[in-house]
Amino acid sequence: MKKYIYILFVTFTLGSCSGGTSDEGPEDTNLNPTTPGLISPTNNLLCVDATLNFSWNAATDADGNAINYLLEIATDNQFANIVKMRNNITATSTQFSLETGTSYYWRVKAMDEEDGASDYSSVYQFYTEGVGLVNHIPFLPALIGPEMEATVSESSVTLEWTASDVDNDTLMYDLYFGTTETPELVSENQSETTYVSTVSSASNYYWKVVVKDGKGGASIGPVWRFSVN
Repeated sequence: MKKYIYILFVTFTLGSCSGGTSDEGPEDTNLNPTTPGLISPTNNLLCVDATLNFSWNAATDADGNAINYLLEIATDNQFANIVKMRNNITATSTQFSLETGTSYYWRVKAMDEEDGASDYSSVYQFYTEGVGLVNHIPFLPALIGPEMEATVSESSVTLEWTASDVDNDTLMYDLYFGTTETPELVSENQSETTYVSTVSSASNYYWKVVVKDGKGGASIGPVWRFSVN
């Protein structure tokens, strides 16, 4: 008895799941607004009035979106202690009443209606005059280098900062430096705003600066950090 093997050929017609091609392009990408520039209070200003008008240059948006602004005022230049904040500002100015006899730092950034945001503006510092004050404490020191959390490769490093004082007093600096989070005093009453030190590989370093005006006024800066690979 012969055995027959029947082979069934089935032809499939393959089709496109999409049902056709699309002429649509990729979604448009929202462009962030430009960064506003600060106008007033000007940098290093001594303010005789504690009620101040803050103003800045208008940002632009390449997409034509509506722009609003966020303004922050802090008592430190790292903005860890923000004392005044206002968002959704549609104008390029706003007013705040502040405490007298205090150093303040302020910045602005722009945002659009599509949640795009600019970088923060530069930071301006000012001082509100106190009743009967004859001396004003210096502003907090500002970091120049190495940048916060930077990694360096050299066997020596130059620490650099800047500071100012509304009285234009001659400033002196105490520098604290070391491998612990509470660095030790390594230089006292120096006039230079740099300090060079040898460093070891595979180590973390911490440092801070105390700014003194020679009249009893002093500002203690934050602790900055960097590492050596």
